[in-house]
Amino acid sequence: MSEETVKRREGRCIASERLCDTGFSYTLSLISGKYKMTILYALMEFGIVRYNELHRYIRGVSFKTLSASLKELEADGLIVRTEYPQIPPKVEYSLSARGQSLMPILDALCEWGDRNRA
Repeated sequence: MSEETVKRREGRCIASERLCDTGFSYTLSLISGKYKMTILYALMEFGIVRYNELHRYIRGVSFKTLSASLKELEADGLIVRTEYPQIPPKVEYSLSARGQSLMPILDALCEWGDRNRA
């Protein structure tokens, strides 16, 4: 391996370490995943939503993937899960204040997509 290649690789590692410490990287870590942004956007559009409603809104997502994504979003403080002690169990999801603060960014992505759609 040439010295130039080593320097380029080291430079990429250093640059990627710096990138990992940015707000951009942190934000992406919260919303990355195939369905997380879609879930957040659905909650913004429909407000308080039950699990099966959310599953109907997001076509193609498996129950397992939806559950895992919801748990991650809840753990990150972007959504609120409210469970009601009744039979059958009732669970509702909504955006937290932190999740609502992310909506202007998702709106901007949506507007950009509308403007640049082929």
